[in-house]
Order: sequence, then C-alpha cells, then structure tokens
Amino acid sequence: MKNRIKVHRAMHDMTQEELAELLGVTRRTINAIERGKYNPSIEVAFRIAKLFNVPVEEMFRLDEES
Repeated sequence: MKNRIKVHRAMHDMTQEELAELLGVTRRTINAIERGKYNPSIEVAFRIAKLFNVPVEEMFRLDEES
C-alpha cells in the first residue's frame, strides 16, 4: 500500500516522533508505514487521515502491483 504520510508530515513540519506521539504508536511504526513495510490498522489509517484533514483514500492507495 502506498501512502502520502511523509508528504503531509512535511507540509505540517512534523517529525515521525511527533506524529507517533499523537497517534499513540512508536516512531518505528510510523517509519515502517511510510516505507510501505507495514500496513496500519484501519483505526490508525483513519486517525492519520483525520489528523491531516484529508480523506483516507487520499492518504492511502493500494499498490496495484501487490
């Protein structure tokens, strides 16, 4: 799954650590999600989208090659 977390974090001048703290997860989790090594739970995905005020479909996209 591809995502735009890093783009939105940069637009909000936010570190992985700051995002992780807001979501109640670890920085390593955010890093793994951003790199596509880990897919977030539905709850975390929606919380990320809500935090950046974008639809979840804009934040996360299925990788057609998967």
